[in-house]
Amino acid sequence: MRVSVISPDAAVFDGEAEAVTAPAFDGQVGILPNHAPFLTLLGEGALVVRHGTAVSTFRVSGGFLQVVGNTVRVVAEHIARGSDAS
Repeated sequence: MRVSVISPDAAVFDGEAEAVTAPAFDGQVGILPNHAPFLTLLGEGALVVRHGTAVSTFRVSGGFLQVVGNTVRVVAEHIARGSDAS
């Protein structure tokens, strides 16, 4: 599935992925390929994108996650990447 992670400043991830875990406003949500259409507000926490043998981790707060077709779009107000995400 195609995954885009976007902040107000820039796109921080844009590529293919096998799974996404995100902090929805009411708990964690997991997205796999061919997920049903879905829209949720983001809370604060770890956004994990699994792609191939790699894992990209971001700390996000605010914004939304949208699934349409086989595309996941994460638009967050604040994003910290990698070691800054803890």
